[in-house]
Amino acid sequence: MKLREAYERWTSISLILRIVAGLAIGVALALLVPGIALLSLPGDMFVGALKAIAPFLVFFLIIGSIAGSGVGLGPRFRTVIILYIGSTVVAAIVSTIMFYSFPVTVTFPDQTDELNPPENISTFISNLLVNMVANPLTSLMNGNYLGILFWSILIGLVLRSTGSQKVKDLSGDVADIITKVVRIIIEFAPIGVLGIVYGIVSDNGMGIFVDYGSLILILVACMLIVMLITNPIIDGTIMRRNPYPLLLRCLRESGITAFFTRSSAANIPVNMALCEKMGLDRDFYSVSIPLGATINMNGAAVTITIMTLCTAFTLGMDVPMLTALPLCILATIAACGASGVSGGSLLLIPMACSFLGIPEDTAMLMVAVGFVIGVIQDSVETMLNSSADVFYTAVSEVSECRKTGEAREFRF
Repeated sequence: MKLREAYERWTSISLILRIVAGLAIGVALALLVPGIALLSLPGDMFVGALKAIAPFLVFFLIIGSIAGSGVGLGPRFRTVIILYIGSTVVAAIVSTIMFYSFPVTVTFPDQTDELNPPENISTFISNLLVNMVANPLTSLMNGNYLGILFWSILIGLVLRSTGSQKVKDLSGDVADIITKVVRIIIEFAPIGVLGIVYGIVSDNGMGIFVDYGSLILILVACMLIVMLITNPIIDGTIMRRNPYPLLLRCLRESGITAFFTRSSAANIPVNMALCEKMGLDRDFYSVSIPLGATINMNGAAVTITIMTLCTAFTLGMDVPMLTALPLCILATIAACGASGVSGGSLLLIPMACSFLGIPEDTAMLMVAVGFVIGVIQDSVETMLNSSADVFYTAVSEVSECRKTGEAREFRF
């Protein structure tokens, strides 16, 4: 009984306030007593728990949604897919313009670890297609969301047409149970953030800002422009209403956790919970959120474009902007599958560099730089990608309701 009362008191405090407190305590401990592995353990456990439960949550939610309600790929899905891919193209174009306006170069490290980037675009696409039809159990265990999406949609469609009502109800009940488990895990996000922040500050300190400050600055600037300017302009035009209240809520309740977990997959349960609180259609967001975690990669497009051009300029190459613009398209294609590649957007840099004739060995030096600055670059990239999944989902639903004249009350 005392444990239950303690839990209720803990959850009665605003989650945002608890996260801010965990952040402050984590920074303070890292500065006072750095290097204690036990203090970073809660962060590893929190991210590990979210990564472990997220594939099962997505799998059963999609099956239950499609089988139970007969949801189809209607106008809302077409809208959200266009937003996901279109905004990624815009992000790559913004990055190209920004880099030519403020070009930067870096000092390459002396050596790199052994990494395995995709050889070319055809190999990359081939790997994505193979991952899509991978064994469903293997996909669940490895967090392969392409495979999870494919098999859950297929199973849901078959259940909708041929399954008994008992089986449909069972799939929905399992999804509800996993959702409740996820809510419990999220309530301990402040403790997780404390451990994550402690580990980051303790391990990296502030020196990272000095060595690669210019590159970090342009990467973060491009992501903030996309996050705070171009995306709201696009989506405000579609919704025909002020997009910033929605954007700020997505950043506050999704972006903060995404920044510290640095994992779109781990943030899927957080985004699901936020969609529910905002009054969105569960049948829609249970598919659009994991879909966004796979193909909505604004931040990855920024990273691939900027770091590829930085490699070329560091080597003294003269790359005309007209040559760089096709790189935007390549970066978009690559970014849409970044979640399916080990190492994410960084390991796709050599593929983009090959488009400019840069040798793989040289491109891998930039990948090594990426891992050095990843504590900042990857955090902001994930914050942009994951919060935008909820943002675009809400925009698509508001837009569809406006077109059909449906009266809905959204809580944002």
